[in-house]
Amino acid sequence: MLRIKVNGRDYSFNGDPNMPLLWYLRDELRLTGTKFGCGAALCGACTVHQDGRPIRSCVASMARVAGSEIVTIEGLANGELHPVQRAWIAENVPQCGYCQAGQIMQAVALLRAHPRPSDAQIEEAMSGNICRCGTYQRIRAAIKAAAQGGAQ
Repeated sequence: MLRIKVNGRDYSFNGDPNMPLLWYLRDELRLTGTKFGCGAALCGACTVHQDGRPIRSCVASMARVAGSEIVTIEGLANGELHPVQRAWIAENVPQCGYCQAGQIMQAVALLRAHPRPSDAQIEEAMSGNICRCGTYQRIRAAIKAAAQGGAQ
């Protein structure tokens, strides 16, 4: 039996240890904010945090995340929007919205590591997250706004 903490709650898992975390989150826990995009860790739509670090849940097996603390977009804030989420709204980032949970989770991890990121740091950290609608300029603006406290 594997144990995992998701958004502050403890869970036990008796299934296939090779099952991707993404399917556990979506199918077992019904946390559907994390999206399936490519299934190969290339697009970032499935980004969640494992012990504070961004990972691609489509390729992270349950065995790999056992004993970890996972945070999804649903667990990012407690009752209020996270400052990055507020910045996303203020900068009108989403169009279709499909990739946005992964984009936000990646941006939160970036701001934890670099509270005042340079353009180069933003570019590097966000380069693995694809936005089919091409809202990259607004994503960058929202990250800068959150870093400057504009979303608070």
